[in-house]
Amino acid sequence: MKSLVVKRSVVIAGHKTSVSLEQPFWDIVREVAGAEGATVSALLRRIDAQRKQSNLSSAVRVFVLEHVRARLLANTAQGWSEAAKLSAC
Repeated sequence: MKSLVVKRSVVIAGHKTSVSLEQPFWDIVREVAGAEGATVSALLRRIDAQRKQSNLSSAVRVFVLEHVRARLLANTAQGWSEAAKLSAC
């Protein structure tokens, strides 16, 4: 499957900039923003304010990776917790 890069424009701190991400990254960005009750632009502004990478697109990819990793760890921990409860019965 070929993953095309999608470029979107956003205004951050009064400056127009563009973010280039593969579609799966945009999908997670939208999902996170929706779950937080925020707009995609607001989430991107937050990522920009907290970024350590020199490139906003890279910072967004790292944010998505960290978000997915945290969800996976939470789900795994919850699964282990449920399994422990069941085995105690």
